[in-house]
Amino acid sequence: MQQSAIVIGAGIVGLAITRSLAERGYKVTVFERNEMAVSASIRNFGMVWPVGQPEGYLYDRALRSKSIWKQLCTEAGLWFNDVGSLHAVYNDLEYTIINEFAEATKAGRPVEVLTPEQTLQKSEAVNPAGLKGALWSADEMIVESRVAIAKIPAYLTEKYGVTFHFNTAITQVEHPTVRAGKQSWSADLVYVCSGAEFETLYPEVFATNNFTKCKLQMMRFVAQQNNWRIGPSLCGGLSLTHYKAFEAAESLPLLKKYYADTLPDHVKWGIHVMVSQNAEGELTIGDSHEYGLVFDPFDKHAINQLVVDYLKGFAMFKNWDVLQTWNGIYPKKTDGKTDFVYSPEQGVTIVNGMGGAGMTLSFGFAEEVVGGKSLRTMI
Repeated sequence: MQQSAIVIGAGIVGLAITRSLAERGYKVTVFERNEMAVSASIRNFGMVWPVGQPEGYLYDRALRSKSIWKQLCTEAGLWFNDVGSLHAVYNDLEYTIINEFAEATKAGRPVEVLTPEQTLQKSEAVNPAGLKGALWSADEMIVESRVAIAKIPAYLTEKYGVTFHFNTAITQVEHPTVRAGKQSWSADLVYVCSGAEFETLYPEVFATNNFTKCKLQMMRFVAQQNNWRIGPSLCGGLSLTHYKAFEAAESLPLLKKYYADTLPDHVKWGIHVMVSQNAEGELTIGDSHEYGLVFDPFDKHAINQLVVDYLKGFAMFKNWDVLQTWNGIYPKKTDGKTDFVYSPEQGVTIVNGMGGAGMTLSFGFAEEVVGGKSLRTMI
């Protein structure tokens, strides 16, 4: 008899779990409280970003996710761009960091330190003034998250027969039953993949498992004229201090101190600056990181200005007009862990805690969770 599963949440984690279950023959029903997922899964760069993941199971998980993304986008007719990334650097300390990182990881990653001339050949959007060079990585890919998250449900329905119930907020879980008001459904397995909203269903679990929340601010610039493309996704030196992968560089603490002394407001607001370009030629810019359980719902113009000011140090665009600004909120573990899998009762599994790397890690992580085999024990 075919086993059944219920997935709560149609964001990237819920869709990834749904795909992995369906691949293994489960009859899957997905519940999403809104008419489409509108939270952190669409409020991001659309970057699949293996370069930011440290060596070992997380980097391998990111590569597995990228492979699934490419297969899914190809089959579903979704745009993606396998363009790689550049971390452009403008002082000797930043240049030291990218050399240390490349030396420590080059045996297992497609990375290379480029000269200024080689950097500008990769992207004419890089600011040449004072450029020392760049770290090139071939791993990174862009998807259009707003479009992909909206269209993947139809793909999963067509390929696997997955049933989606939108505008249906699950208010109670008691295995094998989930309830939305007076309506109820049952399944052999229940997966709770509702991002920060899982706090509503399981407040005690949220409160006792080292969770906080992160608010980020982002913006989008208009499509660049004459179909101009920036090439790889771009970052400045601040991103070297944001991602755990760069802890492989011995001099990283010196760079962190340098930024604390020279860019205190950027450090205060957790700002590091990245740029990706979507199919329409628009540029997605960000971001900042504020941590807490409750946030001011309004964007801070000063934060967006800090982002743009820093961006102008390493990027040159044809058009800097702002099309949109927004903020997103996602759950974040305070104990340094990158994922959270917890069973509050037999047959129910909470999957959460991607910490802002959902686009990069979710598909690979779902394979581990549903398959019952963690990459941590495989490598």
